[in-house]
Amino acid sequence: MNNIKPDAEIDCVGQYCPMPISMTKEGILGIEIGQILMVEADDPAAESDILAWAKRTGHEIVDFSKDGSMLTFYIRRMK
Repeated sequence: MNNIKPDAEIDCVGQYCPMPISMTKEGILGIEIGQILMVEADDPAAESDILAWAKRTGHEIVDFSKDGSMLTFYIRRMK
């Protein structure tokens, strides 16, 4: 368990491609630069989609964990 306190949270559980990445993009725009967005998803495609999107757009994955089918991302808005 980490001690990261997110500034906003997005629940994508039960949503499938392309919704998790779409909801993450919208969520990151709703926070300030430097703040952290927590995203939870259970779509297996979300892992590669969100990690690749963060790298491509310059946002920082502060933490990523997998617990069974549950994926949890902590993403710092960088721009």
